[in-house]
Amino acid sequence: QLQASGGGLVQPGGSLRLSCAASGRTFSRSTVAWFRQGAGKEREFVVAIRSHGATSSADSVKGRFTIARDNAKNTVYLQMNTLKPEDTAVYYCAAGRGSLISSSVWSQASYDDWGQGTQVTVSS
Repeated sequence: QLQASGGGLVQPGGSLRLSCAASGRTFSRSTVAWFRQGAGKEREFVVAIRSHGATSSADSVKGRFTIARDNAKNTVYLQMNTLKPEDTAVYYCAAGRGSLISSSVWSQASYDDWGQGTQVTVSS
């Protein structure tokens, strides 16, 4: 099971850190990703970290969002800086087996475990 937390209300330009904790799964042997879904929109890929540590990010968040993993705590973090109103969404963490190849990391179908989602609202 995956447990996402850390969402909230933040002003434009602010920062927020999301956490995704796992039970029954070892993140160091998984690819862990964050997806998000805004109101009336489809769920979209945000960022991922592979088991060997390489990361992939959507163009819309490059330079602003960073994903990191703490193996001792079996937790993945999403540090979000310079937040914009268009970042408002429910953020979901997801985990897939091993190190996903580049062509698969973007696809929701590549992940077999999903967290419950945490709301991030960027507004003044």
